[in-house]
Amino acid sequence: MRNWRKGFAVTHIKLAFWGLLVLLSLLWLAADPAAFGARGLLATRDMMMQYSGVLAIGCMSVAMVLALRPRWPERWLGGLDKMYRLHKWLGISALILAVAHWLWSEAPKWAIGLGLLERPERGERHAFGNPVAQFLADLRGPAEGLGEWAFYVSVLLIAVALIPRISYRWFFKTHRFLAVAYLLLVFHTVVLAKFHYWASPLGVVLSVLLIAGTYASLVVLFRRVAVGRRVTGTIVDLMHFPGVRSIESRIRLQPGWPGHQPGQFAFVTSDAQEGAHPYTIASAWDPDNPDITFIVKGLGDHTSRLAETLKIGQEVAVEGPYGCFTFEDGAPRQIWVGGGIGITPFVSRMKHLAQARQDRPDAPPQVVDLFHTTADLDEVALARLAADAAQADVRLHILVDAKDGILNGARIREQVPDWRDASLWFCGPVGFGDALRSDFAAHGFDTRSRFHQELFSMR
Repeated sequence: MRNWRKGFAVTHIKLAFWGLLVLLSLLWLAADPAAFGARGLLATRDMMMQYSGVLAIGCMSVAMVLALRPRWPERWLGGLDKMYRLHKWLGISALILAVAHWLWSEAPKWAIGLGLLERPERGERHAFGNPVAQFLADLRGPAEGLGEWAFYVSVLLIAVALIPRISYRWFFKTHRFLAVAYLLLVFHTVVLAKFHYWASPLGVVLSVLLIAGTYASLVVLFRRVAVGRRVTGTIVDLMHFPGVRSIESRIRLQPGWPGHQPGQFAFVTSDAQEGAHPYTIASAWDPDNPDITFIVKGLGDHTSRLAETLKIGQEVAVEGPYGCFTFEDGAPRQIWVGGGIGITPFVSRMKHLAQARQDRPDAPPQVVDLFHTTADLDEVALARLAADAAQADVRLHILVDAKDGILNGARIREQVPDWRDASLWFCGPVGFGDALRSDFAAHGFDTRSRFHQELFSMR
């Protein structure tokens, strides 16, 4: 079952994503069957505003819940990295659906202003016999106004999250304000959704989503996300590798860390203004020696400054562990591919294997080939990597792009003749991983169950 879950992680993301949209669509159709008989532009407008609004707030609600980094769906979705992929899809979908909702609201008004449509005659305002319905009807004006402003803010904040050129610092500072916009949109939804929806199965599901999303928003606003999984630590050692623009930090953790498996990652906060950044753990866990190591490459504003800002003795917060990239698939043979800083989970695994060899010297070693491809060169870093591989009895292949060319599937298969019996674990640039996956699939490799790829992108 564990192998199946890992191999089908992307399928589960798609199942969760499309399942939510289909479920809400079916529930909406059941709650409002009159939508099939809508006649005229304005009737269609009313129908589509309700439908797009239901889908948009549903996507946003689930995205808010996933922002809490919950444990319960992580294994089924294949790890927190896959959960964040779903979070991103839901955010983009909520944005598209909200734009459609807004256009259905505004476009007829524009058409009337241009003389393309006649202004409909306003009938007498309907009086509701139900006091709750009447109360909500009296709030339509504020709900429409606040919902429109929340829409504008949401579009801006989601754009900030999706544009890579905007620094992580600004993303961190602004993204939590989506929680405020979401709370305003909850008010907008409760007031403007058709009142009879709330007595239907659609209303039950929407209520659960809105309550869960509201709770998640409050947790985000008060900065209490995963607070129970945070442990304080002190930096006890720092090592710089200028050739590969990386820094290795060893942190001594206070009691409370639950331990981690090789290949998992954690969020580390060294600057409260910058917020938590995710880094793969580069050390095996030993309860008797509660140290944890991270290797970080200078790829952005924050990580490029770490060599100057981190100091021995500095306190940091470590949250986790997360991820299911843990090498547990039962395959008799494994192939590892680490592109650039993607080598980090394999360093952790090699240290784990070396420790296991010391504890059980008579146990048969796991057969592993590790391919590390890099555009940068640092002899000290490569020597340490070679030493880790030797201690773990891992066959190491180092390829420096300028000297050895680009790694591809053919070169891996040439070096590992029994590749068909292996599982392949990849961590590195997404495009590189996708190319390897396609190449091996074209040669009959079962990539759905044997190709494991870390989607290490948190925005």
